[in-house]
Amino acid sequence: MLTLPRTLRLTPLQFAEVCAANPEAVLELDADGQLIEMTPTGGDTSARNQALGALLWLAVRQSGLPLKVFDSSGGFLLPDGSVRSPDASLVRLERWQALSETDRRGFPPLCPDLVVELASPSDRIADLESRMATYRENGASLGWLLLPESRSVEVWMGADAEAGTVPQLLSEARRLEAGPVFPGLAIDLQDIWAA
Repeated sequence: MLTLPRTLRLTPLQFAEVCAANPEAVLELDADGQLIEMTPTGGDTSARNQALGALLWLAVRQSGLPLKVFDSSGGFLLPDGSVRSPDASLVRLERWQALSETDRRGFPPLCPDLVVELASPSDRIADLESRMATYRENGASLGWLLLPESRSVEVWMGADAEAGTVPQLLSEARRLEAGPVFPGLAIDLQDIWAA
Protein backbone atom coordinates (compact mmCIF):
# COMPACT_ATOMS: atom_id res chain seq x y z
CA MET A 1 0.00 0.00 0.00
CA LEU A 2 1.26 3.44 -0.92
CA THR A 3 0.76 6.23 1.61
CA LEU A 4 2.37 9.60 1.00
CA PRO A 5 1.72 13.01 2.54
CA ARG A 6 -0.53 15.30 0.49
CA THR A 7 2.07 18.06 0.71
CA LEU A 8 4.67 15.93 -1.06
CA ARG A 9 5.73 17.28 -4.45
CA LEU A 10 7.72 15.17 -6.91
CA THR A 11 9.71 15.85 -10.03
CA PRO A 12 8.91 13.69 -13.07
CA LEU A 13 12.09 11.68 -12.39
CA GLN A 14 11.08 11.08 -8.77
CA PHE A 15 7.60 10.16 -9.97
CA ALA A 16 9.07 7.53 -12.30
CA GLU A 17 11.01 6.08 -9.36
CA VAL A 18 7.85 5.93 -7.21
CA CYS A 19 5.99 4.16 -10.05
CA ALA A 20 8.83 1.66 -10.51
CA ALA A 21 8.85 0.91 -6.78
CA ASN A 22 5.05 0.54 -6.68
CA PRO A 23 4.01 -1.22 -9.91
CA GLU A 24 0.58 -2.06 -8.48
CA ALA A 25 -0.25 1.61 -7.91
CA VAL A 26 -2.09 3.57 -10.61
CA LEU A 27 -0.79 7.11 -10.41
CA GLU A 28 -0.46 10.31 -12.37
CA LEU A 29 1.53 13.44 -11.62
CA ASP A 30 0.02 16.91 -11.72
CA ALA A 31 2.00 19.85 -13.14
CA ASP A 32 2.66 21.11 -9.59
CA GLY A 33 4.29 17.80 -8.63
CA GLN A 34 1.35 16.42 -6.65
CA LEU A 35 0.50 12.74 -7.00
CA ILE A 36 -2.91 11.87 -8.39
CA GLU A 37 -4.17 8.47 -7.26
CA MET A 38 -6.30 6.65 -9.78
CA THR A 39 -8.69 3.90 -8.80
CA PRO A 40 -9.34 0.76 -10.85
CA THR A 41 -12.42 0.96 -13.04
CA GLY A 42 -15.54 -1.13 -12.69
CA GLY A 43 -16.42 -3.92 -15.09
CA ASP A 44 -18.58 -1.88 -17.49
CA THR A 45 -15.96 0.84 -17.87
CA SER A 46 -13.17 -1.69 -18.27
CA ALA A 47 -15.09 -3.46 -21.05
CA ARG A 48 -15.79 -0.12 -22.75
CA ASN A 49 -12.14 0.87 -22.51
CA GLN A 50 -11.07 -2.42 -24.08
CA ALA A 51 -13.55 -1.89 -26.92
CA LEU A 52 -12.27 1.67 -27.36
CA GLY A 53 -8.65 0.54 -27.66
CA ALA A 54 -9.50 -2.22 -30.12
CA LEU A 55 -11.66 0.07 -32.28
CA LEU A 56 -9.05 2.82 -32.29
CA TRP A 57 -6.28 0.39 -33.24
CA LEU A 58 -8.41 -1.05 -36.06
CA ALA A 59 -9.37 2.43 -37.30
CA VAL A 60 -5.72 3.48 -37.46
CA ARG A 61 -4.83 0.32 -39.34
CA GLN A 62 -7.71 0.75 -41.82
CA SER A 63 -6.94 4.44 -42.38
CA GLY A 64 -3.31 3.78 -43.23
CA LEU A 65 -2.33 6.89 -41.26
CA PRO A 66 1.16 6.78 -39.72
CA LEU A 67 0.04 6.76 -36.07
CA LYS A 68 1.07 4.85 -32.92
CA VAL A 69 -1.79 3.74 -30.61
CA PHE A 70 -1.48 3.75 -26.81
CA ASP A 71 -3.70 2.28 -24.10
CA SER A 72 -4.64 3.63 -20.69
CA SER A 73 -1.55 2.31 -18.94
CA GLY A 74 0.82 4.52 -20.94
CA GLY A 75 1.96 7.69 -19.20
CA PHE A 76 3.18 10.79 -21.05
CA LEU A 77 5.39 13.53 -19.64
CA LEU A 78 3.56 16.63 -20.84
CA PRO A 79 5.33 19.96 -21.49
CA ASP A 80 3.88 21.42 -18.25
CA GLY A 81 5.72 18.72 -16.23
CA SER A 82 2.66 16.59 -15.47
CA VAL A 83 2.52 12.88 -16.26
CA ARG A 84 -0.88 11.84 -17.61
CA SER A 85 -2.38 8.60 -18.88
CA PRO A 86 -5.32 9.12 -21.24
CA ASP A 87 -7.69 6.17 -21.64
CA ALA A 88 -6.49 5.92 -25.25
CA SER A 89 -4.21 8.07 -27.35
CA LEU A 90 -2.47 8.41 -30.69
CA VAL A 91 0.92 9.88 -31.54
CA ARG A 92 2.05 10.72 -35.06
CA LEU A 93 4.68 8.17 -36.05
CA GLU A 94 7.31 10.77 -36.98
CA ARG A 95 7.05 12.32 -33.49
CA TRP A 96 7.35 8.88 -31.88
CA GLN A 97 10.35 7.90 -34.00
CA ALA A 98 12.08 11.21 -33.17
CA LEU A 99 12.27 10.15 -29.50
CA SER A 100 15.31 8.35 -28.15
CA GLU A 101 14.98 4.74 -27.01
CA THR A 102 15.32 5.93 -23.43
CA ASP A 103 12.44 8.39 -23.89
CA ARG A 104 10.27 5.68 -25.45
CA ARG A 105 10.92 3.26 -22.59
CA GLY A 106 9.99 5.79 -19.91
CA PHE A 107 7.22 8.36 -19.95
CA PRO A 108 7.53 9.79 -23.47
CA PRO A 109 8.16 13.55 -23.19
CA LEU A 110 5.31 14.71 -25.40
CA CYS A 111 1.58 15.22 -25.46
CA PRO A 112 -0.29 12.76 -27.67
CA ASP A 113 -1.82 14.15 -30.85
CA LEU A 114 -5.22 12.58 -30.08
CA VAL A 115 -6.35 11.90 -26.52
CA VAL A 116 -9.48 10.01 -25.50
CA GLU A 117 -11.03 9.95 -22.05
CA LEU A 118 -13.90 7.61 -21.24
CA ALA A 119 -16.18 8.70 -18.40
CA SER A 120 -17.02 6.15 -15.74
CA PRO A 121 -20.00 6.44 -13.36
CA SER A 122 -17.76 7.68 -10.55
CA ASP A 123 -16.08 10.43 -12.62
CA ARG A 124 -16.99 14.07 -12.23
CA ILE A 125 -17.48 15.62 -15.67
CA ALA A 126 -15.80 18.86 -14.51
CA ASP A 127 -12.66 16.88 -13.60
CA LEU A 128 -12.62 15.16 -16.98
CA GLU A 129 -13.10 18.47 -18.77
CA SER A 130 -10.18 19.88 -16.80
CA ARG A 131 -8.07 16.94 -18.00
CA MET A 132 -9.13 17.62 -21.59
CA ALA A 133 -8.20 21.29 -21.23
CA THR A 134 -4.80 20.23 -19.88
CA TYR A 135 -4.19 18.05 -22.94
CA ARG A 136 -5.21 20.90 -25.25
CA GLU A 137 -2.94 23.37 -23.42
CA ASN A 138 -0.06 20.91 -23.75
CA GLY A 139 -0.40 20.45 -27.49
CA ALA A 140 -3.03 17.79 -28.27
CA SER A 141 -4.49 18.37 -31.72
CA LEU A 142 -7.75 16.62 -30.92
CA GLY A 143 -9.50 15.24 -27.85
CA TRP A 144 -12.57 13.07 -27.42
CA LEU A 145 -14.39 12.88 -24.10
CA LEU A 146 -16.77 9.90 -24.31
CA LEU A 147 -19.84 10.09 -22.06
CA PRO A 148 -21.50 6.62 -22.16
CA GLU A 149 -24.47 7.43 -19.92
CA SER A 150 -25.76 10.03 -22.40
CA ARG A 151 -24.14 8.39 -25.44
CA SER A 152 -22.54 11.70 -26.26
CA VAL A 153 -19.05 12.97 -27.01
CA GLU A 154 -17.31 16.25 -26.31
CA VAL A 155 -14.91 17.02 -29.16
CA TRP A 156 -11.98 19.17 -28.05
CA MET A 157 -10.00 20.82 -30.82
CA GLY A 158 -6.36 21.79 -30.34
CA ALA A 159 -5.40 25.24 -29.09
CA ASP A 160 -4.42 26.32 -32.60
CA ALA A 161 -7.80 25.36 -34.10
CA GLU A 162 -10.26 28.03 -35.17
CA ALA A 163 -13.05 26.34 -33.20
CA GLY A 164 -12.12 28.17 -29.99
CA THR A 165 -11.91 26.76 -26.50
CA VAL A 166 -15.45 25.41 -26.11
CA PRO A 167 -15.80 21.72 -26.95
CA GLN A 168 -18.40 20.63 -29.49
CA LEU A 169 -21.04 18.30 -28.02
CA LEU A 170 -22.24 15.42 -30.18
CA SER A 171 -25.46 14.06 -28.65
CA GLU A 172 -26.53 10.45 -29.23
CA ALA A 173 -23.32 9.96 -31.21
CA ARG A 174 -23.08 6.77 -33.24
CA ARG A 175 -19.87 7.39 -35.20
CA LEU A 176 -16.89 9.55 -34.41
CA GLU A 177 -14.68 10.98 -37.14
CA ALA A 178 -11.34 12.68 -36.63
CA GLY A 179 -12.10 15.08 -39.47
CA PRO A 180 -9.35 17.23 -40.92
CA VAL A 181 -6.91 16.44 -38.08
CA PHE A 182 -6.70 12.75 -39.06
CA PRO A 183 -8.54 12.32 -42.39
CA GLY A 184 -10.15 8.91 -42.78
CA LEU A 185 -9.92 8.01 -39.09
CA ALA A 186 -13.30 7.07 -37.63
CA ILE A 187 -14.74 4.73 -35.02
CA ASP A 188 -18.23 3.30 -34.56
CA LEU A 189 -19.35 4.06 -31.02
CA GLN A 190 -22.07 1.42 -30.76
CA ASP A 191 -19.66 -1.22 -29.44
CA ILE A 192 -18.43 1.18 -26.77
CA TRP A 193 -21.91 2.24 -25.69
CA ALA A 194 -23.07 -1.40 -25.59
CA ALA A 195 -20.01 -2.81 -23.77
